Amino acid sequence: MVRSAVTICLVPEAAAGPFVFYGDCAAACETAARLGFDAVEIFAPDAAAVRALNLPKLLGDNGLALAALGTGAGFLQRQLTFTSHSRSVWTEAVDFVRAMIDVAAEFQSAVIVGSMQGRWTPEVPRDRAIGQLWEALFVLGDHAPPLNVKLFYEPLNRYETNLFTTLGDAATFVAKGFPHPCIELLADLFHMNIEERDIAAALRDAESFAADWRGVPLVGHVHFADSNRRAAGLGHTDFTPIAAALREMNYDGYVSAEVLPWPDAERAAEQTMKAFRVHFPRPVS
Repeated sequence: MVRSAVTICLVPEAAAGPFVFYGDCAAACETAARLGFDAVEIFAPDAAAVRALNLPKLLGDNGLALAALGTGAGFLQRQLTFTSHSRSVWTEAVDFVRAMIDVAAEFQSAVIVGSMQGRWTPEVPRDRAIGQLWEALFVLGDHAPPLNVKLFYEPLNRYETNLFTTLGDAATFVAKGFPHPCIELLADLFHMNIEERDIAAALRDAESFAADWRGVPLVGHVHFADSNRRAAGLGHTDFTPIAAALREMNYDGYVSAEVLPWPDAERAAEQTMKAFRVHFPRPVS
């Protein structure tokens, strides 16, 4: 069953970013529960900040799960990437994500690697950059399975990375490169709107490719966002074929609203839930 999630940002540098709720995690959880969301996805400064939230009580009181933890604060606040020319920075980046995995384990949740993947540069050519990304994901992929944590690698659009920008290229990298079934892909529909010719076909093709190479699902998380990074239904993306593709793939993860809080947080969340109920209706019991 596809489940719904909504984003909460606790990182000051990302206050203007595509996150529905910002700052007050308790209030955000209360609103998310009232609107009918199944889970929250949290973008926090670091693992210590997550632990300081007293999430077990906060989630339990509101009947919510933790869909995933974002790690982009490592890049925004500390300029950590897996493609840095500095080995010490690479090590710090791996340690940052490893600590997030340890926290996610307490909730049998997942951790996202997006902006921390970095990019290739004249100083770090493409082959070396991809090698460093592979090494980081391999190390983290060894750490995650005993803790029952999934690691979601997110291909970004061309303006945010120059490594893997399409789901197909990312699928080839992950399915061929890693024995770890805990490493899955995050399909962000906003990024895909920029890079893919046909979003639904890209989803099907990636899953088919993964089935041939490793026999287990590859797409583990979806960011549910419209073409303009607003809530689903406020842009020009046609979600009907996308939802159909996810059903055909037997996708049972989260579709999580990583969207701008437009015109405000509550109305963005309400619009997301409205679109979720249209495209992923629950059976009537």
